[in-house]
Amino acid sequence: MAEMRPESLYEVVTAGQPRLSPDGETVAFVVTSIDKEENTYLSAIWLVAKDGSAKPRRFTFGKKRDASPRWSPDGTRLAFVSNRDNEKAGQLYVIPVEGGEAAKLTDLEESVDEITWSLDGKMIAFTSRVREEAYHEEDDRKREPRQINRLRYRLDSVGWTFDRPRRLFVVPADGSAVPKQVLSGTHEESGPAWSPDGKQIAFSSARHKDWDTDLANDIYVVGVKGGKPKKLTKTADGCSSPSWSPDGKRIAYNCTPGTEGTKHTQIAVLNVATGESKLLTTSLDRNCVPFMESREPMWLSNDTILFATEDHGNNKLLTVKVSSEPNVVLEGDFRLHGYDNGVHAASTPTSLPEIFAGDKKLTSFGSPFQKLHKLVAPKRFTARSEDGSEVEAWVMRPANFQKCKKYPVLLNIHGGPFTQYGNVFFDEFQMYAAAGYAVVYCNPRGSSGYSEAWGAAINGSKLGGAGWGSVDYEDVMAVIDTAVTKYDFCDPKRLGVIGGSYGGYMTSWIVGHTNKFKAAVSERAVNSWNSMNGSSDIGWVFKAQFGTTPWEDPEGWTEMSPITYADQITTPTLILHSENDLRCPIEQGEQLFTILRQLKRDTEFVRFPAESHELSRAGSPFHRVRRFEIILDWFDRKL
Repeated sequence: MAEMRPESLYEVVTAGQPRLSPDGETVAFVVTSIDKEENTYLSAIWLVAKDGSAKPRRFTFGKKRDASPRWSPDGTRLAFVSNRDNEKAGQLYVIPVEGGEAAKLTDLEESVDEITWSLDGKMIAFTSRVREEAYHEEDDRKREPRQINRLRYRLDSVGWTFDRPRRLFVVPADGSAVPKQVLSGTHEESGPAWSPDGKQIAFSSARHKDWDTDLANDIYVVGVKGGKPKKLTKTADGCSSPSWSPDGKRIAYNCTPGTEGTKHTQIAVLNVATGESKLLTTSLDRNCVPFMESREPMWLSNDTILFATEDHGNNKLLTVKVSSEPNVVLEGDFRLHGYDNGVHAASTPTSLPEIFAGDKKLTSFGSPFQKLHKLVAPKRFTARSEDGSEVEAWVMRPANFQKCKKYPVLLNIHGGPFTQYGNVFFDEFQMYAAAGYAVVYCNPRGSSGYSEAWGAAINGSKLGGAGWGSVDYEDVMAVIDTAVTKYDFCDPKRLGVIGGSYGGYMTSWIVGHTNKFKAAVSERAVNSWNSMNGSSDIGWVFKAQFGTTPWEDPEGWTEMSPITYADQITTPTLILHSENDLRCPIEQGEQLFTILRQLKRDTEFVRFPAESHELSRAGSPFHRVRRFEIILDWFDRKL
């Protein structure tokens, strides 16, 4: 078996996005791979029997991206999104399950998303961005200037949004008419859901007076033919992803209570007739919408809902009744990559995402990769932080581990901060282990997957927290100290630290507060809160986490900025950033590099063109491979 190398990324094949047919017999899912020569991702829709009685069979073909399969209510057709006609934007198609040509239902300027069938199978609702007229001028030198009057005007990996809002559409499933935009105006709509009688569509939107300066979203309903939408919630929470009960009496939705501080997203249900809402999952004290792989609450009957949670580095599937406590239906040391009733996609640290029906594994697309490469399983341990708090952590030995030998160690810090590390296949960790490093990672305070108090611990002081770079710093330092003490193969004299986004912030913060580490990689980091507030696509959002703004508390925001302590950085520091990053704009990297270079410190600055904040997860395959090569080269030179 060979160790993973940066180019091993081209061999990764994953299965995800499972959807069960209405008769409960067949799972449609998506297989994703990489075309090295074209430097692009490919995906196709496959089908497999839920009972495992037959091998998976490929359903769509061609070197394109087919995704988001959705069964028609009678199970005879599949709707999906594809760029198969050489479109840059994915369009909506419908294909008979028994075979035949796919009918193209849309020809829009922007990609189709969030497709959903009406229960009679005659219509499909979806969302797509709609460009203003100015986009039709191809010469930017002749374009009208952008006139912006709200804070939500752009989004990382999406670009400008204020002049191309996401709108709700409906289209006949037989292609007999062109798509119709349901609502007009400048507000955005998302998460469409058909009422059982097919007369209304529920969706989420922010339409209140100060909708662009807070985090509130409401659930609305609107007639299929348009008209004035009716607001069902009270503009106090973050409401999204509505889902009708089969009898049409209730709507379930994802609800983040309030608009300040770090809160768990809950499963809520409202009575359509009375408008009364109820949170169903508060007793869990867990986040009920996992990062990256979320979906709408799924009704299994008129009173039972299926949903997922984050828990100690894993995901769980649970059901909850409208009038009783949640009940676990699936759990284990794995991470979900999509789910439906009775089926799910999951990975573990040593296995790529596959499709399962309960405990039965239905696919093995990752087996060739796993047989070829030596993958390392992590070992869980706990560390005691400065105030006595117990921090969950993991360590991975190098792939070619030898007893009585010491290895350099890489402490990895996740982004978010309200996300979690844990039991999932993560190419980065396997890559570092293959290169001869011990890998340490953890979930410090501020992470999800634990109590709400754990996640809220680094809110601002006005919201009862200690702020970024406080107890979270103590937690990660306790983890690395415990690792080098507990595991004699970890060399305390060769420690590296790496992280992206919030993890980049913590990396920059750590090297400004200790010289324990001999090398660091600060990636897509927050380094200056004062400029981040105005330059980031969501910089203004952090008032909700810190309780203040930079002009209300300039000293507090400055004290919480890593560049304030840049003159204390003596650790060799590699700064990685993407030039199209709107979440943590590249000026954040530029500021830290400029200071360190002026101080004549050991630093390098690597800029990735045409990439967003999502470089490490969804950047071009070539750039993802180069990123690995650059990181490994840096640590090899320094450690």
